Amino acid sequence: MTHLFGKAGLLVAALALTACDQLHTAGVGVQDRTVALGLRAQQDVTVPFSGSWRIVEYPSWVRVSKPAGTGAVALSVAAVRQDATPVAADQAQLSGVIRVAWTTGSGADAKNGTAKWVVTAQQYELTGRLSAPAAVTGTDVVTSVAGPQVGTPQARGVIVKYRSGLSAQSAQGAAGPLRADVRGRERLRAAGVSVQRHTPLGERSAALDVADVKGALAALRADPDVEYAVPNAVLRTQAMNTQALATPVTPTDQFAPLQWAYPLLGYGAVWRDMEGGAYSRAVTVAVIDTGVRFDHPDLAGALWGPGEGALDVITDAANGDGTGPDTDPTDPSVPGRTTGSHGTHVTGIIAARWGENSGVCAGCSPSGVVGAAYKANVKVLPIRVIDAGGNATEADVTQGIRYAAGLPVTLDGVTYRSPHPAQVINLSLGGAISAADAQPMCDAIAEARAAGSLVVAAAGNGYGTVPYYPAACDGAVAVGSVTLSGASAPMHSAFSNAYPQVQLAAPGGADPGSGATFNGGTFNSAPFPDMILSTGWNYVKDAPNYEAEVGTSQASPQVAALAALLLSKGVTTGPEDTLARLRGTATDLGAAGRDDRFGFGMINAAAALNAPQVSSGLGVRVQSSRGLSFQPALDSTGAFRAFLGEGTYQVVAGSDVNGNGVYGESGETRDERAVTLSEAAPRVTLGDLPPR
Repeated sequence: MTHLFGKAGLLVAALALTACDQLHTAGVGVQDRTVALGLRAQQDVTVPFSGSWRIVEYPSWVRVSKPAGTGAVALSVAAVRQDATPVAADQAQLSGVIRVAWTTGSGADAKNGTAKWVVTAQQYELTGRLSAPAAVTGTDVVTSVAGPQVGTPQARGVIVKYRSGLSAQSAQGAAGPLRADVRGRERLRAAGVSVQRHTPLGERSAALDVADVKGALAALRADPDVEYAVPNAVLRTQAMNTQALATPVTPTDQFAPLQWAYPLLGYGAVWRDMEGGAYSRAVTVAVIDTGVRFDHPDLAGALWGPGEGALDVITDAANGDGTGPDTDPTDPSVPGRTTGSHGTHVTGIIAARWGENSGVCAGCSPSGVVGAAYKANVKVLPIRVIDAGGNATEADVTQGIRYAAGLPVTLDGVTYRSPHPAQVINLSLGGAISAADAQPMCDAIAEARAAGSLVVAAAGNGYGTVPYYPAACDGAVAVGSVTLSGASAPMHSAFSNAYPQVQLAAPGGADPGSGATFNGGTFNSAPFPDMILSTGWNYVKDAPNYEAEVGTSQASPQVAALAALLLSKGVTTGPEDTLARLRGTATDLGAAGRDDRFGFGMINAAAALNAPQVSSGLGVRVQSSRGLSFQPALDSTGAFRAFLGEGTYQVVAGSDVNGNGVYGESGETRDERAVTLSEAAPRVTLGDLPPR
């Protein structure tokens, strides 16, 4: 296949060229054309021409094999349709423009111009139907609850039916047919059974209300003219008791509505679960980072402080705080510092307190943000290894890991051992170093794991496939980033490194240059970007604030927080079963099974913690193996028609029982299908997808 190159950043539109067309010029130069690729993936194009030419514009999803040349315009064009597919997957045909600048002749005879080639391409088509009960909304329907029927049904009298063709005389001697209700009443009266009411049910049958059902049946069944006599049984509605869905907990802190990651992970259900008091086991999460601002009001009571195990392990006295290792890992203010406190931001994701803050500074938010821990017995142990310039040495990180796990470390001749060994360690740091160079950190992680700590680390923000360490160390849990997509399922964050050691994914936000605002929130009337909001510090004003950041640094503490909650609730007891639970309940995204972008999938807090159901919606999600998500519309019958590009897709129809809007996750009903669309298979019908 001819080598293809791409051009990014242009207007998204689909281009293609006809198959091996000989596009003849009419007059001088390369002429405007309209060509159709149809369902083809790639075509060779030859345009007879004498002179020089170059491609000056084409959409970012088009690949052309040759950008310029002399003589005939001869090149290959490929359309990567998936790059131009909107989230709604509702565009059946893609179109766009290639502009070809050309020059012919020389000197005074030279002529030049630009040709516009309008190209169209048909999208591939996927259809199916979510077969599920109708869902209706309204305010004037109530849910009634009835208990199950037990024992023998009660009866209100009897029903009797007489044989056909009978006639009789009444007690008054009048001849002729006798109504069943009259004859039955007289029969029972003669037997000493009182009839309160009698109702004809037809020519030959009647209902007789009696208190003595047993006596009435005996008397009627003794009559040879009776075809049958049965109890007039009392029947009941067959609606069984149903358990009402729990109401998700929604924080009331000022900036909590902008923290979209927690609802995405099902925390509304988890926080409702916490109100039962089950998250009582004490758990420590070590945040090995820049240190933290102990004076941030939203972190009051959430930290182990100086004298309680917090530690600055940086041995270089020029680290920003003017001292070497000590028990005060405060992230210091230095002259000219304008960046916020990374460690404070990471810590807030895990443990920012809920409700009103005490001792709030002038102009500061009275309530701020929330952390995942809420009412759980979880505390953060701050360990400072990153200096005020944002740098950390491998030696200091190694010591920080060992200390966090409860192992003794000696710094400048003083030996330290944490009084609160961490069951979970978070490392929102790393670099693209070799495995050999990373060995000291990897050895420390192995020691920490053996001591009972689960080490969680950021996979890296390198926009590529290079492993970052320490995340790629054996024994570490490398965490990639996902962000909102506009579809029900999130997608891979463009900056998040993808490699074989990635095990899990969590919300880290969108590429800063994307301008994505799928979360729908606004801040001061402007759309809030798809970033992770948490506690921060304003070093210009030397005051607390709240910062929105993106990166795998933000994804990693989401996993660390959930691991801590699993241990606090007692769902798991150590690093091995905790990791297994995180992986086993994760939402599989992208390619089926484990993949380099998402690992085993995005963590699912509600499923991992067995939180109560808070929603029961049904829907469909479509995801490509490249980590993109699409949301085709469902019609009133549950049918969908998605126009997609080439590639392999996972189609999941299912329920949403944790209120995060992602259908068919762990513990939810689902029907999953894998399908590949291509030039050879441009239309695929899945038929019915019944969630089970």
